Amino acid sequence: MSNERLRSALLARGKTVQDLAEEIKVNPKTVERWITQGKVPYRRHQYATAAALKVDVTTLWEDSRTLESAADLTKAEIVAVYPHRHTVPPNLWRDIYARAERNLDVLVYSGLFLSEDLLFHSLLKQKVKSAAQVRILLGDPECEAVRQRGIDEGHRVMDGKIRNALVNYRPLFESHPEIGFRLHATTLYNSIYRADDEMLVNPHVYGMGAYMAPVFHLRRMPGGGLFDTYANSIEQTWGGARQVTVRDITGA
Repeated sequence: MSNERLRSALLARGKTVQDLAEEIKVNPKTVERWITQGKVPYRRHQYATAAALKVDVTTLWEDSRTLESAADLTKAEIVAVYPHRHTVPPNLWRDIYARAERNLDVLVYSGLFLSEDLLFHSLLKQKVKSAAQVRILLGDPECEAVRQRGIDEGHRVMDGKIRNALVNYRPLFESHPEIGFRLHATTLYNSIYRADDEMLVNPHVYGMGAYMAPVFHLRRMPGGGLFDTYANSIEQTWGGARQVTVRDITGA
């Protein structure tokens, strides 16, 4: 039987058989057999393929050994779990972002505590200077999802917190156009702070502020899948968000 899931994953990423073969260093005819004949590759090639296509390895192959290994790898992606955001070591946020060389993403509603950190601002300047991609995604203060999150947290001031964060970021917005600032109107289930292959995930819990909710420190491992699940959420949200304007910051 052919492996249509592998064929679909290739198409979704815009890759050819030749592209994948070169990336994971196998013969293109080998990859073709995986697709047309349903041949199951060695596990090292399964994980390399899953990493190249940015999918969970079990999406492509479901043999029992793969399922067991993928579960173990997913657990291995969890570096630490903190019961509340305020129990995260104070410097950890800056430390993971300081290690970033390619991607630095913030996906939040307000993330006010981070916008108030002037050392974080300096770090953002350093990163864009070294050609890293920096993206800050805040909630649109006018949208229904933001209004509802304020109600869920019990304070109804989420829109005001976002506007404060925008004011805090104004110097960066005005002086460093290479930093991407966008507003989204999505219902967020987690705040996500990503730096290359590390991230902090802060789940949103009904009835409490994010600072009281848990935080998961993750590190990507090929074939694990957990990290990529959250990373894909960032990409989806960024694609549907709009650019921040001067009016968003000044209200004028």
